[in-house]
Amino acid sequence: MSKEESVYKRKLASLGCMVCRVLYNITDGPVELHHLRTGGWGKGDYKTLIPLCVEHHRGKSGIHGMGTKAFDAFYGKKGGSQSMLLEKTLSILENKSNPEKQIYF
Repeated sequence: MSKEESVYKRKLASLGCMVCRVLYNITDGPVELHHLRTGGWGKGDYKTLIPLCVEHHRGKSGIHGMGTKAFDAFYGKKGGSQSMLLEKTLSILENKSNPEKQIYF
């Protein structure tokens, strides 16, 4: 793992679970990093990681518990499909790098 990737993953972990952030305005807590999957088993690079709490990653209401299609169908209605979560994650990281562009969810 490169230094850049390691730093990036630490920044992701500091955001808390993106589902909890979007749905419940909870912005901290331990996370696991989930690779965005868009069909198939391949993992994207580290820039496609989404921080999720254990429940929203591996739990019954999580992406691996529900499956990707059911997760996106259920949470997508609430602004939390995988692609929406990745977009929000990247936006938050960008705004942390550029404080004058702060946007809040």
